Parts: sequence; C-alpha cells; structure tokens
Amino acid sequence: MGGARDVGWLAAGLVLGAGACYCIYRLTRGPRRGRRRLRPSRSAEDLTDSSYDDVLTAEQLEKLLYLLESTDDPIIIEKALVTLGNNAAFSANQAIIRELGGIPIVGSKINSLNLSIKEKALNALNNLSVNVENQVKIKVYVHQVCEDVFADPLDSAVQLAGLRLLTNMTVTNDYQHLLSGYVPGLFHLLLIGNGSTKVQVLKLLLNLSENPAMTEGLLSAQVDSSFLSLYDGHIANEILLRALTLFQNINNCLKVEGRLANQLPFAKGSLFFLLYGEECAQKMRELVCHHDAEVKEKALAIKPKF
Repeated sequence: MGGARDVGWLAAGLVLGAGACYCIYRLTRGPRRGRRRLRPSRSAEDLTDSSYDDVLTAEQLEKLLYLLESTDDPIIIEKALVTLGNNAAFSANQAIIRELGGIPIVGSKINSLNLSIKEKALNALNNLSVNVENQVKIKVYVHQVCEDVFADPLDSAVQLAGLRLLTNMTVTNDYQHLLSGYVPGLFHLLLIGNGSTKVQVLKLLLNLSENPAMTEGLLSAQVDSSFLSLYDGHIANEILLRALTLFQNINNCLKVEGRLANQLPFAKGSLFFLLYGEECAQKMRELVCHHDAEVKEKALAIKPKF
C-alpha cells in the first residue's frame, strides 16, 4: 500500500498539468482534511491569472521570474509583477525571491517607459523591501527612485509608489544618508502635492527626522515659506499631526545632541528660519487652543521650545 502511495506522489510531481495524474494522487492519498487541495501544475502565464490567488511555491516563483525576464509583452509583464508583488507580501517568499535572483529582475522594470509597469515594479520592490536582507540589494535603486519621484507626473500612482518604497527604505537609519541630497526636493513636493502626496512625503520626512544625523540637513534645506501653512488650524489632521511630529522630532534630535536650535548657523530661507521664527511660534500658540486633543498636546510640547 505504501508503494502505491509513493508511485502516486512521483506521478503527481512529474506529469505537469495532467488530469489523470491528479486523479491518481487523490486515489492513492485520499482526501486531505484541513489543507488546501493540490491544484494541477500550471504554466507561468497561468500563474499571472488574477483568479489564481494561492501563495506560490519556490518552483512557481522561479517560473514567473523567468517569464518576467524573457517576455516583451507589456500585459504579461504587468500581470507577472502584480503576482510577484502580491506574493512578496509573505515573509517566506521575500527571501525566496531574493535567493532566486528576483530582485534585479524586478528592479530592471522600474526603467520601463510604461508607467503602469513601472508602478507595479515599484510596488513589488516595496513589498520585498520589508525584508532587511532584501534592502541590501534594493538600495542600489534608491538614487534612481529619488530622481524619478521628482520627474513622474505629480500625484500619480507611480509617484506615490516610489515614495512608498523610499519610506520603507528609510524606516531604519541604514540608508537614510542616500536621500541627503534630495531633502529640498521632498519639501517642494510636499508643498505642491495633493493630500495623498503630502501624507506620503511627510511619512518619509518623519523617518528622516527621527535620526539625529539627518537633523542638520533637514534644517538647512531651503523651503518655501508656504510650508508654515501646514500648521494652520484648518488643515486636515492627518497632515497637521504629521507636520507637528516632524517639528517635535527635530527638537528631540537637537536635545539628544545637546544643541539648541538658535546655536546653529543656517541661511535665511531654510527650514530652520521657518520653524524657529515668530510666525511659526504664533501658529503654535494658536494650535494650543485647537479642538483636537492630540494636536493640542503636540503644540504644547513644541511651544516651550520658543
């Protein structure tokens, strides 16, 4: 009886996609309770079908990566990237895709002139970047993603995808220095973008603001005076609270370094002059009376610094 089961397993593994093989498997193994039933093996293109929502095996991921590397069909490329991105949300697959050499394959697609393909590639890299070991390989794309974020259509899906990847890559201090030269551009994007863009840029700036090594670079950035409008009482809370936290983080970093803001030399027009000027001080005094308790609390924490 055990021999028959072994034969069934061997047949199921070797005869790809054969319905007869699947029947033999079921006869020799019987029903599998509490586990997902085995599907007949599928081609790489089949795996990109939106109706196929199973977590892929290493063998299937390898097929998908080969397909992504070998095809020029933009529809197939986009579907393959979506499938890889979805599977990269699972920690085990993040490691498998890296070990299969998949990160450079996905990363090469951010060069695509097709913005939809580029967006899907950035989304896949974003999910892969949750893994610290993957970040070592993804860091080579940070410079290009920064450049592209400023060149992509304003408030577009591809721009937001790039910002999300940069945000993930700056959760720790390891690669934040790679963004040092782009800080003024990020503040500019913060001011001209819509609500979604503002929130995403603020998330990225918040990561940088928690690192004392980035404080001087943030404060020295030339920032338009309209930045202070982020501290108006009528601004949406998801933006206002993050803008206040940005200020808090900078104050905290200065305290850690044992330095006072007014002891640092910064040029006029810098973020320093905006944050520590009288106009901002007045806004903090007004926010102390804000109707939202969290806004009020953050404003009170900042106000004594003046």
